Amino acid sequence: MLLSFVIPVLNEAESLQQLYKEILGNLGEHSYEIIFVDDGSKDGSFGVMTDLAAQDKQVRVIKFRRNFGKAAALQKGFEIACGEVVFTMDADLQDNPAEISAFLEKLNQGYDMVSGWKKKRRDPWHKKLPSRLFNSVTARTFKLKLNDYNCGFKAYRRELVKELYLYGEMHRYIPALANSLGYRIGEIAVQHRARQHGKSKYGLERYLRGFFDLLTVRMVTHYIKSPLYLFGRIGLISTILGSVITLYLTIMKIFWGMPLSNRPLLLMGILLILGGLQFISLGLMSELIINRINPAQRLPLSIETTINVRTETNDEKP
Repeated sequence: MLLSFVIPVLNEAESLQQLYKEILGNLGEHSYEIIFVDDGSKDGSFGVMTDLAAQDKQVRVIKFRRNFGKAAALQKGFEIACGEVVFTMDADLQDNPAEISAFLEKLNQGYDMVSGWKKKRRDPWHKKLPSRLFNSVTARTFKLKLNDYNCGFKAYRRELVKELYLYGEMHRYIPALANSLGYRIGEIAVQHRARQHGKSKYGLERYLRGFFDLLTVRMVTHYIKSPLYLFGRIGLISTILGSVITLYLTIMKIFWGMPLSNRPLLLMGILLILGGLQFISLGLMSELIINRINPAQRLPLSIETTINVRTETNDEKP
């Protein structure tokens, strides 16, 4: 079986030779290809990768002109990967290639994707705490219970990665995207080694970007086929609340003569009604756009393949 390894690289020159040797040492009888994606490195990583490619024709190297981010690197690697199983790993040696066989065993249990779980994480507390919060919020949002959404060590069946489209910080939500397409997601605990060389490439700004991508993925996975369900629901609730408020004030005015000119509640009621109608209109326009651009968008994104099905008609002879 051909295994593909897609490895985004950003300034990890000191780790690449060892990572390459460890991958080869844990392949067993499987054939392989290793796809390094240089995401704008400035430390000589590209030179190390090209040396590896010169020594081994199964090593392929892609170089970005500048840093586009991990999601873009993974997407490019997925596009050219040929293996029946595609692995993703970080290039910093914190993922242990010795666990390749455990991922394959889990896939053989009927899963389409297996995500690693850094059960004992070798990172400082200021990285562990936000990660736990992120995993908790993400699991609740998408109703897919995983302990570690953001572990870079994952294994996928080829058909899954060919359906993904990643950008921004959406690599953090790959399990949720795959689950929305109908694929089975599994998880195994993996060893997380301490960083040997270099330093982490992620800062606090990634959490802000990740929050906006959380909203994007939620929209894509739950409302892409019918945005009216989202905007219409918000608009209906707002319109009903505004109508109740204005009805209450109208009754107070008619039967008790209460003046309305100095009531902020009246303005709130009117704003709720207008805002609600705008949300409903936005949902309807989104529905028209989706149906106009791509009517097939209404169909499921993942369709099972049916083989050797014969349809009989009345014209056919026995």
